[in-house]
Amino acid sequence: MNQEGLNVLQERFGRDTVIVLGTTDGDFPAIRYVNAYYEDGAFYVITYALSNKMKQIGRNPNVALCAEWFSGRGTAVSLGYFGKEENRELAEKLRREFAEWIDNGHNNFEDQNTIILKINLLDCVLFSHGTRYALTF
Repeated sequence: MNQEGLNVLQERFGRDTVIVLGTTDGDFPAIRYVNAYYEDGAFYVITYALSNKMKQIGRNPNVALCAEWFSGRGTAVSLGYFGKEENRELAEKLRREFAEWIDNGHNNFEDQNTIILKINLLDCVLFSHGTRYALTF
């Protein structure tokens, strides 16, 4: 594993950032922007368990990600309800990272379907200041 590349990944995505998440919908790709936070080889997203993206992930957990000068592949898994005790520490971190918008009315944290989606990276390529980093996790 390339430590310099990991440092670039953490520096770039270790805060609230918008990325593109790609899933499959039958024979077609489905993409959308999501707010995400990166830490230790995984991206975290707050989403709704009954959304189309989660239905698609339920059928096929293999996903693709991209952002400016970054593309990656991973597997997605629901960590369950945002408010459950096992998610408390992570939920607090996400509240801090997403503080600018988390309480804008888009999320209902009383709803058990408000979940944390974890995307475990398998591999990615990113570019920084003319250097290409290819990482495998």
